[in-house]
Amino acid sequence: MSTTPLVSIRCLVYNHEPYLRQCLEGFVMQKTNFPFEAIVHDDASTDGSAAIIREYAEKYPDIIKPIYETENQYSKRDGSLRRIMDERMRGKYVATCEGDDYWIDPLKLQKQIDFMEANPEYSMCFHNAVKFYVDINKLEMFCPLSSDCDLSEHDVVHNWYIPTASILTRADIRKERPKWVKNIYSGDYTLSLLAAMAGKIRYIHGLMSVYRINYNGTSASAMVRNNPFFVLEQKIVLLESFVNHVEGSFKLEIESMLADLKRELQFQRYKRSGNFMGLLFCVPDKCISKIARKFRR
Repeated sequence: MSTTPLVSIRCLVYNHEPYLRQCLEGFVMQKTNFPFEAIVHDDASTDGSAAIIREYAEKYPDIIKPIYETENQYSKRDGSLRRIMDERMRGKYVATCEGDDYWIDPLKLQKQIDFMEANPEYSMCFHNAVKFYVDINKLEMFCPLSSDCDLSEHDVVHNWYIPTASILTRADIRKERPKWVKNIYSGDYTLSLLAAMAGKIRYIHGLMSVYRINYNGTSASAMVRNNPFFVLEQKIVLLESFVNHVEGSFKLEIESMLADLKRELQFQRYKRSGNFMGLLFCVPDKCISKIARKFRR
């Protein structure tokens, strides 16, 4: 068997000590007929994350390939974190799982690789996950799709059906990012748009991972808590960088999404400020008369 990995797992870690063992166990339990590696990047954690990574790297040296930072790379916002990871990944495919998420199916990688190797016209595949809200101890299903299918351009742009820890892409999709792509918070959404430009995206029906949402963290989830407009603003920046580089129906979907996002952002700002008249300029025409009737009462 070749020692060159067919799959590189991309695992970003920052202060994930309470969850990290569960994440790493999900990697080492994988049963495959091909070699794979897990590039586990500790971004200068201040808890015990680095010690846990060292423990697993010593126990599973053929799988766990650690990177230890002394300076936090994410906070630089200059693309250095992505570049460091890209330089280390050797696989033809890249799977994603951040340090607070985890895999629950030992055949996850095998199922995804079997599909991708048999269908080279696909650039990405993903599967379902349990969405776990840590703060309120609530569980729900991430993706509403009920059977294997191709993800439409509309769903890629308008609906977020793709759990982070379910993503597997061709490596070139990650490493050959065009210069016009903006560096924003949502690498997953960016990656999906790039994958849709490069090929098809497949949903493989099955529950194979758990996606944690923790609003007390330092991730994008925490930023949403601190700035209610954060996601809307960032999506607009991203889609504006894409819209002039795509064609046909995909371009139309992005233009439609941009219009929706800009209207929603304006609506939320007016709503937050209590500007009722402003609200009338950013809601669909069919709703204006209905709102006016309620106001007259």
